[in-house]
Amino acid sequence: MKEIFFYIIAVLLLGQLACQKQSVSEQQAFSSVYWADSIPYPERNPISQEGVELGRMLFYDPALSAKDNLSCASCHMQHIAFTDGLALSNRGNSGKALKRHSPALINLAWHEGLFWDGGAKNLESLTFAPLTHPDEMAIDLPELVKKLEDRYDYRARFKQVFKVDTIHAAFIARALAQFQRTLISDNAKYDQVLKSDGQLQFTELELRGEVLFEEKCSNCHSGLFFTDFDYHNNGLDSTFPEGPEEVAQGRARITLNAEDLGRFKTPTLRNVALTAPYMHDGRFSDLEAVLEHYNSGVQRSPSLDKLLIDEHGNVGIPLNKDDKQALIAFLNTLTDSSFLTNPMWSNPFNQDL
Repeated sequence: MKEIFFYIIAVLLLGQLACQKQSVSEQQAFSSVYWADSIPYPERNPISQEGVELGRMLFYDPALSAKDNLSCASCHMQHIAFTDGLALSNRGNSGKALKRHSPALINLAWHEGLFWDGGAKNLESLTFAPLTHPDEMAIDLPELVKKLEDRYDYRARFKQVFKVDTIHAAFIARALAQFQRTLISDNAKYDQVLKSDGQLQFTELELRGEVLFEEKCSNCHSGLFFTDFDYHNNGLDSTFPEGPEEVAQGRARITLNAEDLGRFKTPTLRNVALTAPYMHDGRFSDLEAVLEHYNSGVQRSPSLDKLLIDEHGNVGIPLNKDDKQALIAFLNTLTDSSFLTNPMWSNPFNQDL
């Protein structure tokens, strides 16, 4: 098992790449620096096979919820790129709809800001919000620790991974973070074309879409991660609710800066064909609707991203029907079927770890 684990990790690792725009041929020329030597992680939480396996168990265990009926995987399902397919989920403890769309969990090891507004700086701190929020898993952390302490298998695994005799909430978060850092998607058709030395080609429509993407989309969805890891107001709304706790304020909820109103984290476009609905509130049901938003639906506001305003003061990104068809064809090349089926990330219960 250990040899298989490290072989898969070695094959999957993504490099920390610059986000400059590159054509397909240029990216092929840089194929020698496509991969990194390791997944980045904080010094306090180095990745190990045993830690990843423990995190995987916790990720799929409904014991992490107050009513023992929800796991992390309830809203982050592997077959749809670790999202849930809902605009605003009501699957949580309270049955109330959440205020933001569940994001896909893809290549998170390279992200410094998490959640749609960057409210968490790392995967370790991110964990506590969904675990304890009354509308999500609603678990009391001391209660969770007791649940896990009562199970010998967990006590033994935490001792093996973290060298502790007592389970603490911080180690639960660290194990979950280790597992999530391995959720790496890098084997879509797009990647295969880059690595094929010309043996695999885009179709004519996909290639036209790639050219359009570089021209119209890659300022924000840049590099091989297909995100600039930044926050943008992409014109979803023209006004924003008052009060710093209003999630619709976007990044401004964290920074308290009016210039950040309506700015949300640029999501990766890897596996984007599978992660509908789209935007922080899931308002767009399909990619056609997203592209039409940029073509005709961008709303003006003082914090609207300047990338969406041309030299004549017009807002949006002009796209005709053929443009949208080509762009969608290209975006479909970012679907990584191996990411959706890799048993290393599947539900471990009733399986041999």
